[in-house]
Amino acid sequence: MSSSIKNQRAILDKLSIKELNEMQKTAKFAIHTNANVVLLSPTGTGKTLAFLLPIIEELDSECEQIQALILVPSRELAIQIEQVAREMGTGFKINAFYGGQSFSKDRSELETPPAILIGTPGRIADHLRRETFEVTDIKSLILDEFDKSLEIGFEADMTEIIDALPNVKKNILTSATKGIEIPDFVGLKDEEVVNFLDIDKPDLTIKTVISPEKDKLDTLVALLNQLGDKRGLVFCNFKDSIQRVSDFLNHHKIPHGSFYGGLEQNDRENALIKFRNGTHRLLIATDLAARGIDVPEMDFIIHYHLPLKAEEFTHRNGRTA
Repeated sequence: MSSSIKNQRAILDKLSIKELNEMQKTAKFAIHTNANVVLLSPTGTGKTLAFLLPIIEELDSECEQIQALILVPSRELAIQIEQVAREMGTGFKINAFYGGQSFSKDRSELETPPAILIGTPGRIADHLRRETFEVTDIKSLILDEFDKSLEIGFEADMTEIIDALPNVKKNILTSATKGIEIPDFVGLKDEEVVNFLDIDKPDLTIKTVISPEKDKLDTLVALLNQLGDKRGLVFCNFKDSIQRVSDFLNHHKIPHGSFYGGLEQNDRENALIKFRNGTHRLLIATDLAARGIDVPEMDFIIHYHLPLKAEEFTHRNGRTA
């Protein structure tokens, strides 16, 4: 890979970023100088770039096998990280493997192994059982939003993966949650904790809108009309509620996308693409979109339903602040 690019300035220029924020600078230094790093920072602050930059800088351009493995709790996050990594234009091959994607497609990609492999724990564990790729050169392991993976039930798969990687020299765990405990199976020792959860919080205005009726749909439409052409998210707790809200917005000719676990993979990906590129300025979603989904220049969040867990309120609001 003689054409690989590791220069930070060149990469940031490709991403149209003037400079790293303070969290990213601190995390980058910590990752370069420590074997085990725990990065805690609010949703939407740029953790992906914070760990990708130092990992890419440490890749061996002569190695033709996988060197870094990134585990994520959802395919949407896998796709997002893959997109960011490719936009960095480093010349290193990047692939994302996740459920719902053809296994034969994964095998085809592995004919020329990527330098960085991103995947959900279930899919990666399946590959390891089938011995579809070499693990000898995997030196860096990143568990992105690791607490979410544990919450979903990936502990067994994550344990299996970690046990199958004999040569990992660098472990990076990221989260946007306060007070988390690092599970013993990760095997971290003398970890460096980079904690920006309570530092430099941007201004966030929270307002309560009272609906005169028990059914809040008319109030929602009035609020959206007042907000105009701003980009925002409407959170619902259930996919049935999303469908009902979506039907009502269609009736009032308010363009939008929908994003929830029950959608087909292609429909979810298309909804995110249209939201990111501005085709839709509004996305109705469950808490699946509360973490890890990077949409720049978000203007507002509407909690059509308050979240079932208090910490999800923070993650939802982190989409804008």
